[in-house]
Amino acid sequence: MGLLPSGHLHCFPLTTDSDSDEGAGNAHIGKAFSRHTGEGLFALAARKADADLPPTFVYWRNFAGKYLTTRCLLIPTDPGRVDPLEPLCAADTMPLLLSAPPMRGAEYLSDLVLQDIWTLLDRWVCEQIQVFGSLADFLARKAPQWHQVGRVCFHLAENKNDPDYPFAFMATYVPELTGQGRVRYQPLNLALQEYAGAKNKKALIHLLSPVHRASESSPVIRDLVETGDLYHPLAWTSSEAYEFLKEIPLYEQSGVVVRIPDWWKKRTRPRIGITIGEGKKKNFGADSLLDFRLKIALGDESLSQTELNKLMAAGDGLVLLKGQWVEVDQEKLNEALAHWKKVEADAADNGLSFVEGMRLLADAPTDLGHAESIEAAREWSSVQPGKWLVSLLDELRSPAEKKAANPGKLLKATLRPYQKSGVSWLWLLSQLGLGACLADDMGMGKTMQVIALLLLLKKKRYNKPSLLVLPASLLANWKTELDRFGPSLNCLFIHRSQMGKDEIDALVVKDTPVLNNIDLVLTTYGTLMRQSWLQDREWQLLVLDEAQAIKNPTARQTKAVKKLKAASRIALTGTPVENRISDLWSLFDFLNPGLLGSATRFKSFVKSLSERSGDQYTPLRNLVSPYILRRLKTDQSIISDLPEKTEVAAYCGLSKSQAAQYQKAVGELAKSLENLDGMKRRGLVLSYLLRFKQICNHPSQLLGDGLYEPRKSGKFLRLAELCEEIASRQEKLLVFTQFREMTGPLASFLTQQFGQSGLILHGGTPVRQRQKLVERFQHEEGPPFFILSLKAGGTGLNLTQASHVIHFDRWWNPAVENQATDRAFRIGQTKNVLVHKFVCQGTVEEKIDALIKEKRALANDLLEGGGEMLLTEMDNEALLNLVSLDIEKSEVG
Repeated sequence: MGLLPSGHLHCFPLTTDSDSDEGAGNAHIGKAFSRHTGEGLFALAARKADADLPPTFVYWRNFAGKYLTTRCLLIPTDPGRVDPLEPLCAADTMPLLLSAPPMRGAEYLSDLVLQDIWTLLDRWVCEQIQVFGSLADFLARKAPQWHQVGRVCFHLAENKNDPDYPFAFMATYVPELTGQGRVRYQPLNLALQEYAGAKNKKALIHLLSPVHRASESSPVIRDLVETGDLYHPLAWTSSEAYEFLKEIPLYEQSGVVVRIPDWWKKRTRPRIGITIGEGKKKNFGADSLLDFRLKIALGDESLSQTELNKLMAAGDGLVLLKGQWVEVDQEKLNEALAHWKKVEADAADNGLSFVEGMRLLADAPTDLGHAESIEAAREWSSVQPGKWLVSLLDELRSPAEKKAANPGKLLKATLRPYQKSGVSWLWLLSQLGLGACLADDMGMGKTMQVIALLLLLKKKRYNKPSLLVLPASLLANWKTELDRFGPSLNCLFIHRSQMGKDEIDALVVKDTPVLNNIDLVLTTYGTLMRQSWLQDREWQLLVLDEAQAIKNPTARQTKAVKKLKAASRIALTGTPVENRISDLWSLFDFLNPGLLGSATRFKSFVKSLSERSGDQYTPLRNLVSPYILRRLKTDQSIISDLPEKTEVAAYCGLSKSQAAQYQKAVGELAKSLENLDGMKRRGLVLSYLLRFKQICNHPSQLLGDGLYEPRKSGKFLRLAELCEEIASRQEKLLVFTQFREMTGPLASFLTQQFGQSGLILHGGTPVRQRQKLVERFQHEEGPPFFILSLKAGGTGLNLTQASHVIHFDRWWNPAVENQATDRAFRIGQTKNVLVHKFVCQGTVEEKIDALIKEKRALANDLLEGGGEMLLTEMDNEALLNLVSLDIEKSEVG
């Protein structure tokens, strides 16, 4: 179970990955959801307790249970009308947000999403009540354990005039509404008179059945029923009232309504208050120690030792102190006090580290031991950040409110407001030496924000170079962005596509002068494993792009990355980091080593969280949230203007077999051009341009062998990288190709990436089927990708569900490509559309792409008849220079 980008709750089909146990044995739940989300949630709530139910199912079952509890306890103002429930308030949604387990689409969970699901469930239940005639009949048929059959109410009130019996108890029932539509309570003993006689025996049993159920599990109610005292007003001591108050959950589960003083709901108790980080740290860092203070308080007031002694002497129960009733459980209070005294002693001896302090604030044990050790103390204690630490955490959690860190004129761009706050947040964490995960959606400018941060470092005259590790496919993108937006940064690209082997070997020498004036070194994950000297240097800032590359902690490249040393670290990813716990540990083991403990300790900690009685994953979310900044394109508070169409070049390398084929084709063309002219020459050039395009797509397209192994094509490998993030966001994709024969292999490949099949449309697709394909894709729960041949799908289709467009191969005519892109970016589109134009580096694709960009003003006129026709008029030397292969630049890896 998880959420779609729209916030709709959805049961996803079973897959072969580690999440497949989510759906095991729950087919009927899935069928209920397929009919209506409300029916699915109700089916979850109606299901009997199941210890093996997956965490996401437990979470949504608890959500539906909260709703049904509210509905069952609601007394309708008009028996003939079904009133909708009040919407959830912030106090209701915040615990639900914090306790949500990792799930697919967790990034879309919000107050509004919970409100919408609550309202949707309520509407469905109201419809069922109307169908069955009443809530009682509906629940009796469909969910017997939720069947509340009576309106008996237990009242407990203060009796301040009698110090010996300071409480009064009374049981009532609701026979009818007043003329003003208000509930009229009557003593329960009157029900015996009202329902006297055989014909009303059934009604009396119906009314009193919740009391009977309560008496089976509650000694207090059992005694009241057996003695008959239930039917009379009673004066109670504080001890008798306390026994009643402790059992309230039993009464409510039985269907009895309970009305009690408001102060019990707030549960005033003497609490051990822990304050961490009160004093300001001048030179704060991740290895700094925090101050630790302990006090015992009642609300906002500290208790003196005399007052505490009075409480402890009074014994367990309710004690009147400072004009208010206070709950005391000596055993639990002493247990909590002993726990925190031990922590205080450890802090006095060894100091409280920042990591330990953050764990305590997240409601986790300092050593990430079994969560029960702190859960037991949680009821009688609270941990709060001190004045200095709270200001720091506020800055981390609300970067938009912090004064922007501005690189000034060094940055050749204007940052959006959310990008400014992102730069300030990155600057703050880097100054503190804490790791930061910038997890903005694809296309929201993570690269720009990092460039701005690097310019700030340069402006502040930091003299150590920073290191950026990234996939080889993104080298060209970063080079373009750095040249455009941060030209003052001195950058060194350590990769065979940018440097010769001798130049790279020369860098191995320690303290090489080549790095003296360098602001940023860029290298790839593959190169990093071959250049171990990079691990010997101390870098100012270490940045990982596509940081999901280190999600596997046992992989060689992950181990190589984690050996790097830097003053601060940043991870860039567009893949949700909340959705998989194992990925989260590996990422934080890089960002803030030690925060989540060892892999073994973390696994044990997460297991103990899943066994908690409530708010299972709240400590984990609290622990990591200060270091994750994630903004979504769907969040209108972030991007409030109309959807944008953003075009980016997706640079791809060539595999060895592609490069060999390409080189061979260039040689054959050069030889054939020697003795041809006129129409034959034009035909030859056109045929070879087609061949070069086919080779850039995949060697199998030219060979016609039908194999299409992904590793043999740089474009297929780049497509896989993009689709990992697109699929994780549950976004939709259009892929355009001008070759009909490529649609099938692309569909097979993308089916593996998305875990489900997509759609294909080309010239051979019957016209009557095309609209059906469009309708399937336009449905939110429909196929995730649509592959179209450029001619067949370039016009006339409305495909606004897509937020990504990929031009797998280029038409070399901007007008034609724009027409295709506008299948997604058109009237009715509510999403930002990101357009990826695939370009093989070092080939004719890159050179023509550069030609189009340079002559943008003339491009439409020059290329109106297709770029190929223009190229046939070049002389032999110019043509061969255009199609020749830059072998170093084109290599994958």
